[in-house]
Amino acid sequence: MPTLFTRIIRGEIPSYKVAESETCYAFLDINPKAKGHTLVVPKKEVDYLFDMSDEEISELMAFSKRVARAIQIAFPCPKVGMAVLGLEVPHAHVHLIPLANEKVFYNQESLGLKEEDFQEIAKAISAAFQ
Repeated sequence: MPTLFTRIIRGEIPSYKVAESETCYAFLDINPKAKGHTLVVPKKEVDYLFDMSDEEISELMAFSKRVARAIQIAFPCPKVGMAVLGLEVPHAHVHLIPLANEKVFYNQESLGLKEEDFQEIAKAISAAFQ
């Protein structure tokens, strides 16, 4: 059975896509810790990040770097943090989170954004990604 993220990549479940390549897909986290909080996933379904080949990890990181730069353009911040957690969905992924300061509290409450907020954020990052 395909993972939630595979179904998102296939378009079976809607997402707020911000960028896509031949091998990777980036979309907004639906429980964001900051405006611009984005998930980057490989299109190939792999449960654990370190089960990916070196080439696949390199592609994921290079794509994530481009998305992070787009996030910084769309939502100016000193840095974009990256977290690799990967337990909630059995599909390798990274979280890119704009940082206003050096502290990230991953267990903090979600922002509770509205549909139009997500659309606006996705559009801003997508435009910056071009």
